[in-house]
Amino acid sequence: IMEEIHEPGGGVPARMAPLVLATTIITHLFGGSAGREGTAVQIGGSMAHMLARWMRLSAADVRMILMTGIAAGFGAVFGTPLTGAVFALEVLAIGLIRYDALVPCLIAAVFADIVCAAWGIQHTHYQILFDQRNIIFHFVHFDFLLLAKVIVCGIAFGLASYLFSICMHSIKANAKKWIRPAWLIPVAGGLIVIGACHLLGTRDYIGLGVTSPDPGGVSIVSAFSNTPISSWGWLWKLLLTAITLGMGFKGGEVTPLFFIGATLGHTLAVLFGAPVDLFAGLGFIAVFAGATNTPIACTLMGVELFGTSHVLYFAVACFTAYYFSGHAGIY
Repeated sequence: IMEEIHEPGGGVPARMAPLVLATTIITHLFGGSAGREGTAVQIGGSMAHMLARWMRLSAADVRMILMTGIAAGFGAVFGTPLTGAVFALEVLAIGLIRYDALVPCLIAAVFADIVCAAWGIQHTHYQILFDQRNIIFHFVHFDFLLLAKVIVCGIAFGLASYLFSICMHSIKANAKKWIRPAWLIPVAGGLIVIGACHLLGTRDYIGLGVTSPDPGGVSIVSAFSNTPISSWGWLWKLLLTAITLGMGFKGGEVTPLFFIGATLGHTLAVLFGAPVDLFAGLGFIAVFAGATNTPIACTLMGVELFGTSHVLYFAVACFTAYYFSGHAGIY
């Protein structure tokens, strides 16, 4: 989809929508560590390009309608239409935003979210209960020490984003280079994931990871609580997701990145004596910001998911992670 937006040519095949849906379901059904938003974006882009062909749109309009497909898919799957619209504009090129597509992307994302809500789709609710004002300077709406901790953790979030991107691209390149024929790549990847689960003695780091059937298991939801979790859970999820997606299984990277960020934020909060729920939320959005080079969209995601009380911390974490993640994004 992104190649077609930058350099229109072969088009986006309509068959990609049902195929990527089916293969993502297979990945989740059999325990692959992957998300669902990449699938939603690909379905949106595939359907958008099909409409563009039917309406015989110009190359410029094809680019725009593909961007609306990205916005609709992303905004609907998380219930964050404003984030979806800005993400579609921001993800295409580092430092460039096409404002001519802003209104179409926003309309598409809002209507996609409405359709999901009309069909009774429920989104996971995350909550940050921490609330603290500066007790020394009443006119400053943040805590200086806490802000310093956010900056330090933002660096860690950015480095985690960089590590994930490098691992996924390296695994994909080396798998194609060393494993022949191509169908053996996902076979090898599946065996590695199975072996890792047995070595770790848990299934917490496979699947979607939003919740865990085990009350004491590691998940995105548990990362927002004060329940102790593994200090290295974020790294195991990072590696298993890179293996799953790098070795041919289909699905999204974003929900696993949320898992990586939330669990890393939880670990750092315990280390620095900071509020766990706030830092889990910061990691949730900041690791994604670093991996996709979309700090503005991720700051807005923090607002849409967690409210406006901590928007300064959201922005600082996202922009710091973006700066320290380099240009090695997942896309």
